[in-house]
Parts: sequence; structure tokens; C-alpha cells
Amino acid sequence: MAESKSRIHDGEQRPEDHFDSALRPAYLSEMIGQTQIKDNLKILIEAAKLRSEALDHVLFYGPPGLGKTTLAHILANEMTVSIKITSGPAIERAGDLAAILTNLHQGDILFIDEIHRLGRVVEEVLYPAMEDFSLDIVIGKGPAARSIRLKLPHITVVGATTRLALVTSPLRARFGATYRLDYYDIDSLIAIVQRGAGLLNIEYNGQGVEEIAKRARGTPRVALRMLRRVRDYAQVRADGKINGPVSKAALDLLNIDVLGLDDLDRRVLLCVIEKYSGGPVGLNTIAASVSEEPDTIMDVVEPYLLQLGFLERTSQGRQVTRHAYEHLGIDFRDNNTQQKLF
Repeated sequence: MAESKSRIHDGEQRPEDHFDSALRPAYLSEMIGQTQIKDNLKILIEAAKLRSEALDHVLFYGPPGLGKTTLAHILANEMTVSIKITSGPAIERAGDLAAILTNLHQGDILFIDEIHRLGRVVEEVLYPAMEDFSLDIVIGKGPAARSIRLKLPHITVVGATTRLALVTSPLRARFGATYRLDYYDIDSLIAIVQRGAGLLNIEYNGQGVEEIAKRARGTPRVALRMLRRVRDYAQVRADGKINGPVSKAALDLLNIDVLGLDDLDRRVLLCVIEKYSGGPVGLNTIAASVSEEPDTIMDVVEPYLLQLGFLERTSQGRQVTRHAYEHLGIDFRDNNTQQKLF
């Protein structure tokens, strides 16, 4: 499928959206991985179609790059409705959300990325829109102010977040279906990279694709980004074909190691090991030491390091495990002294 068929009303796209949409699966049958979620969504979609109703509100959560936005597009395509895309930080005032809601039609999907960052005032407008399909508007000020309730078409709100705990309980309760996206296994990532290479007309072999998949941190977005960089390297420094040695050389040049750790991952681990004896140490302290935002450490770096078992969250802070020492080639000692191995 060359491009997602879901329609975007506002036309607001990120710079990489053109590339992403070319590789994004348009239907559940085209999506690789997340089998349990796909099975549940098939039932949800089919039931809504049988009743000729709008899809129930859906909330996706999990680390970045696992397909939350893709699934929102897929839902729109499967239901043959339009999709309006926005994000929590973009909706600053209640009037902004009201303008969006009044421009939706029966069955349309409103996709709100980073929904945990919605303001409280904006959330108050969203509650009746999700529950009663109505919009409360206050006209006038002071004693003369009065409230008017406008009826809205039955729409579907699809939310996405990397921080489920920050989604307020009242908002979370209004979603009829909540799904957690997990990291992809190697076989799924290989299939995703092969599909992407085929759509981009890239010549490749199994070893080249596998090398990319192994270093992709279990994340399709990362895998496809690596595919683009390896393609560039192959065209400039090789014969244009992606094979094992070419993929390895390209990814080594990008400082992405065999487990997919990049420069920031290693800086975080080495910071905790060298400056704080392996931890425990607080998140804000780590962020300040490596000159990054705490949210970047928590949302981008930590999930994969926790998945690998390289980092632990304790009540006192973050602590590096023996596995991380071994991977970095650092001697782990029980008395918290470390010595570089040569």
C-alpha cells in the first residue's frame, strides 16, 4: 500500500510524515506484530460495523515508536471514516478543542497524541464530548452568563500516551478499550524492515536486514530510520545493496552497538557507573549530568534499558545492573569499585 487512505482534516503533518505514511500499513491485515491487540481490534471494529455505530473510544499506551499513530490511521481506514490528528500540547484552550469537535462528522476519529498533556480545562470540555456526545458552551460573563449544550455527532476519540500514569482517572475511565503496545520481537522487526526495503526498492539480503532488526531496540520506527541510514551508506560507500557487512559498518558509524544502544544510552549508563558508583541515583541528577531533559531519559532511554535488564528503578533511584557492566566491558565489583577491562 503506497499510502494510508485515512483523511486528515487539518493537514498538519510532521516533516517525516510523508516518509512514514509511505511505509505505514493501512489495514490490520498489513500490520506486522502486536497480534493480541490486532485480534481485539478486529472484534471491536466488526461489532461496531454490525451495529452501524461509531467505534468505541480507544486508548493506546506504551513506549514511543511502537505504532500508536499507525493504529489510529488503521482504525479510520477499517471504519472508512475520516481522521483528525492533534496532540495534547497543541490544544491550549477549551475553544481550540471546541472548534475541532464541531468540525467532525458522524463516526469520525479524533486522534489525540500525548493525551496525558491535555490541560485540565480542556479535559473538562472533552468529558461530555466522549460520554454524551455534547459540547457545553458558556455565553457571556458574570451574572448574565449562561450555558448552552450543543449536540455533537457520535465520534470516536483515540488517545495515545507514553505515560499512562499521567492520564487522569476520569479521562482514562471514558475510554472503552485500552491497549498496551509492547516491544517487537526480532522476527517481526525483520519482516517490517523487509517490507520497508521492498516499498523503497532497496536491494538487500537476509543478513543485512537481520543486522538492522537486531539493533532496532524492538521498535519499528527505529528500524525504519536505521533502514534509511543504511540505504544512504550503501549507496555512497558500497554498491547500493544492503548486506551484513554494509549494515554493520553503517550502524557502527552511527555509534549504534549490537544491542541497539546509542551514544545517549551509553552516556546515561556510564554516568551512573562512573559518577555515582552504579547508583542508586535520582532521575533529575542523571538528566543534569548528561545535559538532557528528565522526560527524555524517562520516555526514550529508560524503557529499553529496563527491558534489557541494564537498569533498575528502586525507591532510592536508578541503579545499573551487572549485565550493563558486562556489556560495557567494565568490571563489576560487589564493593562498588569499578575498573576498566583492557
